[in-house]
Amino acid sequence: MKNSRIWTALLLTTVLVGAGGCAGGGGAPASAPATTAGSTASTPSTPVEPSAASTSTEPGTGSAPTASAAAEITIANLNFEVPTSVAPGAQVTVTNRDGVEHSVTAYQGSAFDVEVKERGGTATFTAPAEPGNYPFHCKYHSTMQGTLIVVK
Repeated sequence: MKNSRIWTALLLTTVLVGAGGCAGGGGAPASAPATTAGSTASTPSTPVEPSAASTSTEPGTGSAPTASAAAEITIANLNFEVPTSVAPGAQVTVTNRDGVEHSVTAYQGSAFDVEVKERGGTATFTAPAEPGNYPFHCKYHSTMQGTLIVVK
């Protein structure tokens, strides 16, 4: 009988603590996970109009893709997390979560090239004005590659 009361008290305490943790809201809502653009190992090329694959609509949405309002590239674990697309001329913020310096350097001429200091460092650049695919890399870490897709 005594064990039954103890278990009941523990269960009730657990339920009350759990419910208390859910009450009040107070915290910020979780954001959607960042998407990673496909990396390319191709050689540098001129900007290309987005292919049909990159401009197709998602099943069931019935609408064309739009440029990302949050133009941010995050660097973490020696990888680029790139928005699905950005608008021409958008300000793109780069945030480095790694403990080493990186760059975001376009293969094509001087489309963009920024240095980002280690852990918490940020930099900003202007996306190219012309729609297209802009492959880029980190000039310090050759395996780090990504593509910035600019769409109207």
